[in-house]
Amino acid sequence: MTANAPTGGKMQPPGQSVWVWHLPAPPEALWPLLSDTARFNEAAGTPRYSVSETPRPDGSVLRQAEADYKGIKVRWEERPYEWVAGQSFRHERHFENGPLRQLGVAVALEPEAGGSRITYRLHAVPRGLLGHLLLLTGFIRKSGASIEAMLRQAAAHALGQRPLPFDYTPPPPPAGAAERLQGLTAALASGGYAHGLAEKLAWEITMAQEVDLVRMRPRRLAAAWNAPLRHVLELCLDATKRGMLSMSWNLLCPRCGGAKSQVSSLADLPGQAHCPSCNIVYDGDFASNVEIAFQPAPTLRPLSLGEFCMGGPHVSRHILVQQILAPGETRAVTADLPPGEYRLRALEPGSECIVTLGGGGASMIAEPADDAGFAIRPGLPAERGMAQFENRTQRTLTLVIESRAWRQEAVTAHEVTTMQAFRDLLPTQVLRPGETVAIEHVTLLFTDLEGSTALYERIGDGAAYRMVRRHFSYLAEEVRAFDGTLVKTIGDAVMAAFADPAQALRAALAVQRGIERFNAKFHAKTAREGQRIGEAVTLKMGLHGGRCIAVNLNDRLDYFGSSVNLAARLQGRSRGGEIVLSQALAADPAVAPLLDGLMVKYEMAELKGFTEPVPFLRLRAN
Repeated sequence: MTANAPTGGKMQPPGQSVWVWHLPAPPEALWPLLSDTARFNEAAGTPRYSVSETPRPDGSVLRQAEADYKGIKVRWEERPYEWVAGQSFRHERHFENGPLRQLGVAVALEPEAGGSRITYRLHAVPRGLLGHLLLLTGFIRKSGASIEAMLRQAAAHALGQRPLPFDYTPPPPPAGAAERLQGLTAALASGGYAHGLAEKLAWEITMAQEVDLVRMRPRRLAAAWNAPLRHVLELCLDATKRGMLSMSWNLLCPRCGGAKSQVSSLADLPGQAHCPSCNIVYDGDFASNVEIAFQPAPTLRPLSLGEFCMGGPHVSRHILVQQILAPGETRAVTADLPPGEYRLRALEPGSECIVTLGGGGASMIAEPADDAGFAIRPGLPAERGMAQFENRTQRTLTLVIESRAWRQEAVTAHEVTTMQAFRDLLPTQVLRPGETVAIEHVTLLFTDLEGSTALYERIGDGAAYRMVRRHFSYLAEEVRAFDGTLVKTIGDAVMAAFADPAQALRAALAVQRGIERFNAKFHAKTAREGQRIGEAVTLKMGLHGGRCIAVNLNDRLDYFGSSVNLAARLQGRSRGGEIVLSQALAADPAVAPLLDGLMVKYEMAELKGFTEPVPFLRLRAN
C-alpha cells in the first residue's frame, strides 16, 4: 500500500511526501539494508560527492560537501544523521546554492504481522522560482515509485530471493581487464591458498558495488561466503601477491571507526593519526585499531573518488543511538540495548563515560564543565527499552550511545601478522628498522626436539638434518591450520605465535597427537628411497601468552619481552611428548575448557630470569 495523503484526506504540500509500505521481511532483516545509505545511494545512481571538514572554535566540525548534479555544482552542509538502530533514521542537508534550501529524509521501521511497516518521509524547502517549480512538478512525489522498488528489492534479498540487495550495473571494465582477471583467477585457484574461493573473489571484483570494494574487509567476505576467516585472509593475501588486489593498513579512529590514515606498507604505518571527522588525534594500536583491508587492483576495477554517504547508520554500526539535541532539550526514545558495556559521548569533542547495562534502559546527561566545555555522565536509570537524553549546555550537541565491540569487524595487524600465510606470501611487509610496536597479548609456542644432539651422533648429520627439516614442515602445516605462524627456527627449536590463545593450545595438542603419524610417514618415505632411519621425533613444547613487543629483526617480524622468555623457559621444563603451559594461560576462559579430559599435573618451579617461582601445568595429549 502507498499513502501520499495525511489523515483527513488533505493533499500534502508539494515539498513533502509520506509513503507507507508493507514489506514481507522483518525489521531486523531490513535494517542493515535500509540503513546502508551509501549502498542505497550508489544503486540509485546518486553521484559521489567530495567533503571538506573544518574544525570550529568550539571543537565541532563543519562538513561542507560538493557534488556535480547533471553539470551543476551543488554545495551543502553535511549534518549528522540521527538514528535508533533497528528502528529509524533521519537526515537533513542544507544547501548553499541550487534550487533547494533543504532536503530531508526520515525512515521508520515497525514490526507487523508478516513483515514490516515502513514509513518513508521526504521534505524539501525550495530556493527561488526554480525551486518552487521543481516541487510543483512533483520532484518529491515522483520519487516514491523508485524508492518503493528499491525497498522491495531489499526485502526480497533479506528473504533470500535475490543475490544482491539492489539492482546494480557496474561500470564498464578497463580494456583488457576481463582477460587479466580470468588469468589471475585461474592462477589463484591453482595455488595453495584459494580454498575454492577464487571465483567468488573474481565475481566480487567484477560485480560488487563500490561501497563493498573501497574497503574490502575479510570478516565481511567470510560471513557473506560462509567461509572460515583464515581461508578468506589467505585468499586475499595471495591475490595481493599476484596483483589481483591491493592491500592497505588502516589506522582506525577509536570514535567513528573510520580509516583516517591508510598506507600500503607496515614500514610506513604512522604512530598517530588525526581524524578530521571527530577532530581528535589518536594513537595506533597493532592489536586494536590497525586494520588490514583490500581493494581491487585498478587495472581490474578502478574505483571513483568521493562519498556516496558519509555518516549514515551503517557507517557507524557500533553506534546504537545518535540524537541531536538543542540547548536545554530533553528527549526519550525507544531503543534495544542488550546487556553489555557502552560508551556515552557526543560527536563534538568532550568528556565521555563508560556504563554497563544489565538489560535496562540508558540515560545520559550533557552538562557544562569548568573548562567551558561539557561533561557527559549517566543519568538516573531509565526504563527497560528506553534511552533518555538531556542537554543542559548552551550549545547543540549530538549525543551518542555506542557499543564497545565495534572493532570485532576489523582484522587487526596483530591477527594477520600471526598467520603463516602472511609471512610466506608477503615477507617484505615488516616494520621500519629500529621501530617497536607494543602487543597487548600474543600467545607463544616453543618446541624443541628431545635428544637432538644424540640423534645427530646416532644417524649422522645428513640424515638427522633431513629429519629436522621435515619436522619443521610438519610444524608449519599444523601451526598454519590453527591460524598461527612460525616466527623463526633456532637450531632444532621452533618459535610460533598466535593471536588466539585457544588456537595455540589446539595447535600444540594437534602436533603431539599427530607426531606418531609424522614419524610413520617419514620412515615409509625414507625406506622407499633406500634409507632406513629407525629414529623417531619426540617433541618438547612450552606455551605462554602475554604482553610483548614486535620488531623488525633480519627483515622479519619477531617478538621480544618477558612473555617470550617465559614461554621458552617453560619449553625447557618439558619432557618428551609433553606440553607445558603457564597457569596464567591455562586460566584463560577460552583455554580452560580445552583442558577437560586431559592428564594435567600442576607444578611450580624457579625459572631463570624470573624472581618468583612460576606456576605451570604439565600435560599430555590423549
